[in-house]
Amino acid sequence: MADERDPRTYTIIGAAMEVHRQLGCGFLESVYQEAFALELIEQQVPFRREVELLIRYKGRVLETSFRADFICFDSVIVELKAIVALTGIDDAQVLNYLKSTGYEVGMLLNFGTPSLQHKRLVRSSSWKSSRIDPQISQSDAD
Repeated sequence: MADERDPRTYTIIGAAMEVHRQLGCGFLESVYQEAFALELIEQQVPFRREVELLIRYKGRVLETSFRADFICFDSVIVELKAIVALTGIDDAQVLNYLKSTGYEVGMLLNFGTPSLQHKRLVRSSSWKSSRIDPQISQSDAD
């Protein structure tokens, strides 16, 4: 399981902080997605963008699928938002992405507030023991 000082999530948060520092809040999510991709390239973070996530039901793949904003380091799902505040619905979205992929770590990054909000969600091998880090971290957008 990922440690609190996971270098992958630390690097992802750093990239998001740089985007927020440069752009501030107020843009559409698509602007932050494009800028975040550029920042990941600059920081040499391997990523895939707009990744289709298949959903299985009783061993069969459903026609309906999810699309993750980013998968970084081939192991961390990253979902970007540009909203007033993160909610339980946003948490559930990332937890469902983790469940469908089997990945253990997801990140929610919200650029819609004066300070960047970031939240790390961790899914263990036992779905019942999944957890959300206890608080939303807010980073000053100097």
